[in-house]
Amino acid sequence: MKVVIMAGGKGTRISSVASDIPKPMIKINDRPVLETEIECLRSQGFTDIIITVSHLGSIIMDYFGDGKKFGVNIEYYNEVEPLGNAGALFKIKDKLTEDFLLINADAIFDIDFNRFVNYHKEKGGLVTLFTHPNSHPYDSGLIIADENKSVLKWLAKEDERPTYYKNRVNAGIHVLSPKVLDDVINTPKVDLDRQLLKPLANTGKMFVYDSPEYVKDMGTPDRYYSVCEDVKKGIVKRRNLCNKQKAIFLDRDGTINKYVGFLRDINQFELIDGVTEAIKKINHSDYLCIVITNQPVIARGEVTLEELDEIHNKMQTLLGNDGAYIDALYYCPHHPDKGFAGERIEYKINCDCRKPKPGLILQAAKEYNIDLSESWMIGDGKNDVQCGINAGCKTGLIGNEIKADINDESLLSIINKIIK
Repeated sequence: MKVVIMAGGKGTRISSVASDIPKPMIKINDRPVLETEIECLRSQGFTDIIITVSHLGSIIMDYFGDGKKFGVNIEYYNEVEPLGNAGALFKIKDKLTEDFLLINADAIFDIDFNRFVNYHKEKGGLVTLFTHPNSHPYDSGLIIADENKSVLKWLAKEDERPTYYKNRVNAGIHVLSPKVLDDVINTPKVDLDRQLLKPLANTGKMFVYDSPEYVKDMGTPDRYYSVCEDVKKGIVKRRNLCNKQKAIFLDRDGTINKYVGFLRDINQFELIDGVTEAIKKINHSDYLCIVITNQPVIARGEVTLEELDEIHNKMQTLLGNDGAYIDALYYCPHHPDKGFAGERIEYKINCDCRKPKPGLILQAAKEYNIDLSESWMIGDGKNDVQCGINAGCKTGLIGNEIKADINDESLLSIINKIIK
């Protein structure tokens, strides 16, 4: 599969770090960002690369040449006049006869590209977007998808967004069919997101690939220095899903939000003090942050699936407003007891996913290659502890109802003991 790397940006926001070289040539650990990207691709068999350059592009071309010394083959398209971040694709479309990877050149990542490409092929769409949560969803474009991961809405930064939303952001890594370039666009500059991809929302032809793997742009000095620190700690490489992951699984009610019994009304959802700080600490560690929650209000007929999604959107929005995020969320909608007014009989089953059974944790472990022996389950009740034990995790309990590996008064205090 060919790879197109877009390396023509000026990097205005990060000019205080380096103003005399293109942004993709800024060094992290003594290597240009673009070289790190190419090495990640090469190591997984993606060696046929086209780089689009513009601003100070000769520096990139002189450094990488034909790519042979880096183990790849590189061609270039040099924009004499700026064409926008996608205009060059139309200039090289004759070289793009099959589905191809399209990547921004200003991000640090280490991801399992073969897993991503295989997912794209399974979905059979024109476009697959690599999406993830980030620490600043409030100033990022948001992608809204359905249960089948088909994109319903693409909300750019300037678009009005709902009050509450899932923290799902386009990471700037895509698989595209060349058919996307069949549209005739007559503007001098072409915007990839707004003119090519956004119009595919709600057509059934564009899908999301949600992943907790490390992808971060370094578009501002603060983000650049943060990325440098993560590279030094080895977090970037360890987050590749080829490697075994560690996770901290969190219960929801009474652990993340204030316990109110069966939470039916979104207005009753309030984060517990200190939770955002605890989750941010997980985000900056080697652990994934995954929520595991029983939600029998679905089976009881007291909350619809759409209403539950909106409650979870509120959770993610509140966390995101303070720079925290969860990597994934799993919930059990079932309840085994039947015979009550208003119940939804299809959810009244004796399932494998209702805590203390470990089904949801086992599902997450399979999907994210998690080593459960190195992971934790934290909650506020005995079912949470037993679920963790049943899954083979270490356990933390808020309170002293039963003995866990760590008992303490709050999620933050437990996380501080795990992540020192």
